[in-house]
Amino acid sequence: MGPITGIAIFFTIWWTVLFVVLPLGSRSYHEMGLKPPGGGDPGAPVNPNLKRKFFTTTWVSVVVFAVLWLIIRFQLITLPQLPATY
Repeated sequence: MGPITGIAIFFTIWWTVLFVVLPLGSRSYHEMGLKPPGGGDPGAPVNPNLKRKFFTTTWVSVVVFAVLWLIIRFQLITLPQLPATY
């Protein structure tokens, strides 16, 4: 795997993990029983904790990418070993 391919794969993993992590631990104004400020949406999170979620997304992505890199680097799974779907 070349460096450009590795970067592209990492950011694809990062983006996918971000959408998994975003809803975790978020409480909306509606769930908290609060009125949203300035006519905001009641489904909006009260405190989205984006900085913490970006850090969580990054370390989870690094772990997933490392496992994928090890599989590719040491050829633990090769293309002929993958099941064929017709």
